[in-house]
Amino acid sequence: MTFEIADYAPHQADELVRLWRESFEHGVGVTDPHPLDEQRAYFESAVLPAHRVRVALRDGRLVGFMAANERSVGQLYVRVGETGQGIGAALIGLAQAQSAGSLWLFTFARNTRACRFYERHGFVAVARGFEPHWALEDIRYEWTRDASPTGRRAPSRTASPSGSSP
Repeated sequence: MTFEIADYAPHQADELVRLWRESFEHGVGVTDPHPLDEQRAYFESAVLPAHRVRVALRDGRLVGFMAANERSVGQLYVRVGETGQGIGAALIGLAQAQSAGSLWLFTFARNTRACRFYERHGFVAVARGFEPHWALEDIRYEWTRDASPTGRRAPSRTASPSGSSP
């Protein structure tokens, strides 16, 4: 099945937030207690101003999204039931291609599928920490473009995690 990647449009907000919530809860194994309106407000006030948001669409239906800038990936989620079809790979590949040459991101350690995904795409775990809002262990990953076919490179420093995990 094919999909297309497009820039986010405001009329997609409700569908995007529902996808985000479902995918997060599935991957991390926790129930998000925040009302959807609160999560949408967070998306509009914190995520949108700091990132370019791209959506993956199949037959007009949102199947994934990514919020990234030239330095980091703030959010990357694929609809439950749509993983393993190249959607996440296309989105992270776009972030890597449009980066300044390196990217960083956080994910929760218990989301082992996400950890394996990022590692397959050349990200290296550089630090482990604790995200207090969710009371969960998180991992900071970094990716650096180089001449190797996989884009993998050992990190030159260890970073300490700060901020929240996707």
